[in-house]
Amino acid sequence: MTASPLKIGFVGLGIMGSPMAQHLINAGHQLFVFTRGKMPEAIAHSRATQCVSARGVAERADIIIMMVPDTPDVEAALFAANGIAAGLSQGKVVVDMSSISPIATKGFAQKINALGCDYLDAPVSGGEVGAKNASLSIMVGGPEATFEKVKPLFALMGKNITLVGANGDGQTAKVANQIIVALNIEAVAEALLFAAKAGADPARVRQALIGGFASSKILEVHGERMVDRSFNPGFRIELHQKDLNLALSSARALGVSLPNTATAQELFNACVAHGGKSWDHSAMVRALEQLANFEIGQKAA
Repeated sequence: MTASPLKIGFVGLGIMGSPMAQHLINAGHQLFVFTRGKMPEAIAHSRATQCVSARGVAERADIIIMMVPDTPDVEAALFAANGIAAGLSQGKVVVDMSSISPIATKGFAQKINALGCDYLDAPVSGGEVGAKNASLSIMVGGPEATFEKVKPLFALMGKNITLVGANGDGQTAKVANQIIVALNIEAVAEALLFAAKAGADPARVRQALIGGFASSKILEVHGERMVDRSFNPGFRIELHQKDLNLALSSARALGVSLPNTATAQELFNACVAHGGKSWDHSAMVRALEQLANFEIGQKAA
């Protein structure tokens, strides 16, 4: 039990939100929770108080955390009739840990600030594994004093916690992260497909590369998924598509060309066309396999 338990709200208890909220409960904090989907069994049987709306969460909690899929979901969670904003009172803190538009985030922060409350955007990287292991990287935008206030809670959910800058900068860092992740998945997929088609054992090739300069978390985790054909989602393709849409639309507004990001998005689009929107994003390899008419797991002719 923590020495000074806080009243924390948590809105959004999906693949990521559920284990993140559980870490806060395990640390002894008093949680008030709301989710649009089915309440996760572990949360339902915990000490958390279930609320009937996001407004009810905000009325009871001092720090309110959101973890929902996309920009419209955050806007609804905040500003719908029974949303968080309707339940706020001066001095409370709203923390958005979703991955959404940096531009929209700045607007949301201004509206919450106008109510006398502070706002942090704090998107995460690390996927379901990172959420369960409390090893997420957390990229934060907002006032430094508010960041320091919430940082002990971040430390219960993640390890690499960085104040990037003002509101919106956390989301910008997350978009940059998703560009790097997508391009690394594409590189690992190409390399293992090439190795398998050439007749080498892709599992052994992956093992050999892990010890060298090509080593990466993507090669370690998603390379194994590609070899084992294990594409149950830790992070769904449709969510990564959403993040790359943010990257590409923001790049257009900035006059920046992101050619390889666009290619990665087209490969995700091909997967979705084959029914793969809910596959793990490592399944990008399937689009490349379609182009090669060869799967990593089969024997080369």
